[in-house]
Amino acid sequence: MSAETVHGRGPGQGARPPRLTERILAVVNRDPRDAPHQLRKDLVLVLFCVVHSVVLAFVTAPAGSSGQEIDSGHRPEGFGWVLLVASALPLLWRRHHSGLCLLAVIALILPYHTQDFAHSAPSAQTYIALYTVGATSRPVRTLVVGIGLLGLILTVMWGINPHEAMEFLRTAGWVFASLFLGFDVRIYRQYVASIVERAERAERTREEEAARRVAEERLRIARDLHDLLAHSITLIGVQTSVASHVLTVDPERLDREAIAKALDDISETCRTARGELRSTLEVLREAELPDGRGALPGLDGLPDLAASARTAGARVTLSVAVEAEDVPAAVGAAVYRIVQEALTNAVRHAGQGVRIAVSVRPEGSWGLRLSVEDDGPAGAAPPVTSTSGYGLVGMRERVRSVGGTLDAAPREQGGFAVRAVLPLRLSQNGDVKAAGVKSGVTEVTEAADSRTGSVEAADVKAGSATVGNAARGNMTGGNAARGNATEGNVTAGERDEA
Repeated sequence: MSAETVHGRGPGQGARPPRLTERILAVVNRDPRDAPHQLRKDLVLVLFCVVHSVVLAFVTAPAGSSGQEIDSGHRPEGFGWVLLVASALPLLWRRHHSGLCLLAVIALILPYHTQDFAHSAPSAQTYIALYTVGATSRPVRTLVVGIGLLGLILTVMWGINPHEAMEFLRTAGWVFASLFLGFDVRIYRQYVASIVERAERAERTREEEAARRVAEERLRIARDLHDLLAHSITLIGVQTSVASHVLTVDPERLDREAIAKALDDISETCRTARGELRSTLEVLREAELPDGRGALPGLDGLPDLAASARTAGARVTLSVAVEAEDVPAAVGAAVYRIVQEALTNAVRHAGQGVRIAVSVRPEGSWGLRLSVEDDGPAGAAPPVTSTSGYGLVGMRERVRSVGGTLDAAPREQGGFAVRAVLPLRLSQNGDVKAAGVKSGVTEVTEAADSRTGSVEAADVKAGSATVGNAARGNMTGGNAARGNATEGNVTAGERDEA
């Protein structure tokens, strides 16, 4: 890309050269120790000081003058010229050794001044060395150098001409002006460096925040896709096994209705999975939504999850004692996904005929308690293989994202239990509303026969509810936390997913 393109100028116009003030600010802002072409610039500076000193020596002290007409002191002679020219050479290392540079300059001009040569001739190198000390040294060191140099100047001038008080004051003013100019430049450079550092830190923070948000979004998408696809594929696998079993057990007495039902269930599961996948992908494209997440599944979707598990042969009992509208969207989505994953694991590991009890009920006035328990496989349990699935990990991440707790462990009486306590946003009156037709807590209990697929009539009772035997004993708030295995005690392979 050409310079004309960068600066927005057409061909032949060229880029605007930097103004004089911009060049000066660029030099001031840059640390002299980091400037490019240091040696070349310092050689030019030394040459300038030598020429300046020689010109001043000739101009301010003409030949034959007594040193009082124009300037104190007379024109250098012999060794004086050597000292005058040599006093500019220490400026070559002023960037990295400013203190030694100043000492060397003073050591060379001190005998020069004691010979009463033109005193203003070596002023350029002296003031440049003082400026460098102020620009690169600490404030205390700068002050000590200034006071010490004033004492030395006073001593020399007192020995040469004790009656020139104004000359002493003028020299002292130039010394402190050079030191404080360097000190002021040093403060300004530190200020600019702090601004640049804060801007870079803010930029890094923005980049880290963007990376963190991207990672969180990727993790959320991975959890959603895992929960959706694992659940659907597990159900399809179970239903396919049923159809295969019917075809191979007794080909002569083929149960066409059972095969048709299994294929219909597979088709329905595929349609449901396709719809949920489409909804998930639509959410990813709807960035204009307030929370960037779109419509999240919640408690309203639990009956559909239970029904899909029943089509796979599970005996599911569902009890929901909290109104869906009283549950925050994020908490409702977490409940939905946890139940989905727990049902998937139960069907996969325990097989057909497993009894699963799902319960969602209030936990005091601040949260809700979720429990998904199964009675384990009927007969001999299948061999356990160690896997590295992400189902339980996803459950824990979802629970942590809403500030809840999770226990997932085998039950003492057999089977597996997933229990979670999630915070619940309070209603305006500060109480948790309960689902029901009449006053009190009303629970709807549904039971299904896994062998025939028929659904028994739901029992609706005002004020109380009956839950299936699979959930009795461990579904109450006091017993939901029983069991010796906490979240961290679930061993790999006992209950995990691919």
